[in-house]
Amino acid sequence: MIRVLLSEGDPVRLGFLQALLRDGGVRPLLLDGQISAVEGRIGAFPQRLAVPEDQAAAAETILREAGEWPTT
Repeated sequence: MIRVLLSEGDPVRLGFLQALLRDGGVRPLLLDGQISAVEGRIGAFPQRLAVPEDQAAAAETILREAGEWPTT
């Protein structure tokens, strides 16, 4: 199983978040990349950042400590 952490339309931010997670030993997954590519990467369709369920707590901690965890 996987857990979706957030939805984001900014590819630069997505790359940054993935790097943070990888540096922390978490294996991030990027979902909805196909629809984003079809629409020309204009940001109309955000991509979802997910992680394996057993790494979700660690991923949340990493993003929270970096100030990147959604506040809402």
